[in-house]
Amino acid sequence: MKKYIRFFFICGMIMFLSELWKQYCITFIINEHRYNWWYFPFQLCSIPMYLCLMLPFAPENVRKVCLTFLKTFGLMGGIFTFFDTSGLHYPYAPLTAHSYLWHVLLIIIGVAAGICQNNYGCSKKSTAWEFSGSVCCYLGCCALATAFNIAFHPYGNINMFYISPYYTMGQKVFRDVAGLTGNTAGIMIYVAANVAGAYVISRIWKCRLICGAKSAFTP
Repeated sequence: MKKYIRFFFICGMIMFLSELWKQYCITFIINEHRYNWWYFPFQLCSIPMYLCLMLPFAPENVRKVCLTFLKTFGLMGGIFTFFDTSGLHYPYAPLTAHSYLWHVLLIIIGVAAGICQNNYGCSKKSTAWEFSGSVCCYLGCCALATAFNIAFHPYGNINMFYISPYYTMGQKVFRDVAGLTGNTAGIMIYVAANVAGAYVISRIWKCRLICGAKSAFTP
């Protein structure tokens, strides 16, 4: 377990330092010394950075929830970003490369988190409350993102988690849903769909755990 926690912490430090570099480039190279709130580091794909940094210092139960978040919501965010890469491109080529590498790293971290839990202390009984905890973490982040969206809206464009009440839903598929249901309902459906997607991934991990346990007892 210790080697995994060390790996996650190193990943978190790399992400944190590269995020500082990204913020510098956006502010001073692209945006002429003006901060662009659109790139404030609090999207779904930013949360793994914070979790990786806190893992070595978290209590065991919190650590399990963080790992579950990384192997579900974090992995999902990394994968599905590549279905629409328009948000990964910047007028400054190194930032574009950074965006692609960031989301590849999210996938690596998510897979490593799943393997870590399956190998150390993960059981069928524990997965339910761990996933429930990760959902609470996600919804809490959504609430915090909404607070950021409202508080910082007067200072510039900001759309954390893509759920700002000031912008129509722009995510593929969900923008069409929002067009039919209204933006507020579209945002709620988007949040629910993320939870459902993370749940599907958690079931895949659970199936892998059960299959692995069966194979271990198969002569």
